[in-house]
Amino acid sequence: MKDTDIKRLLYTHLLCIFSIILSVFIPSLFLENFSILETHLTWLCICSGFVTAVNLVLYLAVKPNTSSKRSSLSHKVTRFLKCCIYFLMSCFSFHVIFVLYGAPLIELALETFLFAVILSTFTTVPCLCLLGPNLKAWLRVFSRNGVTSIWENSLQMTTISSFVGAWLGALPIPLDWERPWQMTVERKCSICRSLRVPCMGLGTVI
Repeated sequence: MKDTDIKRLLYTHLLCIFSIILSVFIPSLFLENFSILETHLTWLCICSGFVTAVNLVLYLAVKPNTSSKRSSLSHKVTRFLKCCIYFLMSCFSFHVIFVLYGAPLIELALETFLFAVILSTFTTVPCLCLLGPNLKAWLRVFSRNGVTSIWENSLQMTTISSFVGAWLGALPIPLDWERPWQMTVERKCSICRSLRVPCMGLGTVI
């Protein structure tokens, strides 16, 4: 049983990675001048949609936490609506956290919110698919020695890794001063301040 779960888990992660790759190439077939760098906001929305759809389909097909209780249609609808509310609350919560850490409140608000959406996609969506809108189960999984299955262990590791990767991914920003995809010096320096990383060059603007 454990070997079967490991294989299913491996296939699930591989398909999620494949969905991210598809979100890079498929939109270019339907959208003109589509690229990750020039239309990055559009790509963030598409990537979030792809990953969410794949997670829903995979967890419905694999059903790692199959319950013996049969739920009614109204219960399923209520559960789905709760999951949607939890996802939106996660997006807005991350957005508020980013602003508190120094992201502009009004300027670049759309970029900040879409970053919150993509982070929620990689953290909250898998939790909702596996655990549902059950806060007690969430607290149990993310507490010490609260994991009871390999699926929950994977969920714990991928969620924490997403948070760490989101922060570490911003560290190279000060190294790309003259790259065409970077913003103006003033904005870059504000990003450096919000991330609490050294500003490498033109520090008089800060």
